[in-house]
Amino acid sequence: MKVEFAPLSVPLQRRLQTASVVQWVFSFLCLAQCCTAAFIALFFTRFWLISALYAAWWLIDREKPSKGGRRIHILRNCVIWRYMRDYFPITLKKTAELDPRQNYLVGFHPHGILAAGAFLNFCTEASGFSTLFPGITPHLMLLSLWFCIPFFRDYVMSGGLIPSDKESASYVLQKPEGGNLLAIIVGGAQEALDARPGSFTLRLKNRKGFVRLAIQHGTPLVPAFSFGENDVFDQVKNPQGSWLRRIQHQLQHIMGVSLPLFHARGIFQYSFGLIPYRRPICTVVGKPIPVQKKHRLSEEEVDQVHKKYLNELSKLFEKHKAKYNVPEDSHLEFI
Repeated sequence: MKVEFAPLSVPLQRRLQTASVVQWVFSFLCLAQCCTAAFIALFFTRFWLISALYAAWWLIDREKPSKGGRRIHILRNCVIWRYMRDYFPITLKKTAELDPRQNYLVGFHPHGILAAGAFLNFCTEASGFSTLFPGITPHLMLLSLWFCIPFFRDYVMSGGLIPSDKESASYVLQKPEGGNLLAIIVGGAQEALDARPGSFTLRLKNRKGFVRLAIQHGTPLVPAFSFGENDVFDQVKNPQGSWLRRIQHQLQHIMGVSLPLFHARGIFQYSFGLIPYRRPICTVVGKPIPVQKKHRLSEEEVDQVHKKYLNELSKLFEKHKAKYNVPEDSHLEFI
């Protein structure tokens, strides 16, 4: 006998969607600090052995993040990510097939405030990545700082996140069997300081490290633009040259992370808070750009591939912008 469950009511679905987004936001804002505090505090309790054993495990396992990480498929397929997907909603769209016999380097744009589209599309199965790109294993790069935090490092590795350094990237891209996708948010933390609704400014003009990496490994470059990524948060005005932007740059140099002053809605009200607005995000993955493998690179060769990448990214944006309510007179700006 087949047992059927009644569908959840709309109010309950909304509450679950909001709860999932709250978890995502505060996992990066608070969970890291809580993990560090818990690790230290346990040493001063009768449960000190937990931290002691974890410290020993951490030492043995210290190279794992740079060796592809340790994804946990149960967590990637957790139902909470589907509620988060439906909150905005977030979707993933492909424009070309990816050959599972090859590795790929995806440039993700823009960073946004908290990179919601990048996280959900590449670190979970909520948007159906494995169905859209069968045989491809996604990896997303995250600041190496986050992998220095006890317990939290294991949490971020479970979704396929790896440190943003050359060693970690090369490990993924040089796998001879292929079938790996490395997504890099090229604009980085600095681009988050320009993230606000209606902004299409990308810090990409002088960012060529990912191009060099692709050429060294002969890995095709794939542009990806996430429409709506900048629309889910407002940010306090911080124009170039302002005292706020200068402070943010100084903190970024010291800490390695940018600190945008963002706000949106609250949990129980819509006027002010840290919960993102319910605005759709659609990540469009473009077609691969073939790259010839070379170990000794000239600046001219790097510039040539970089220019081609910018042109393909602009074409991708122009082709799809009308579908996502982007004004006709809006174009990408590279700085």
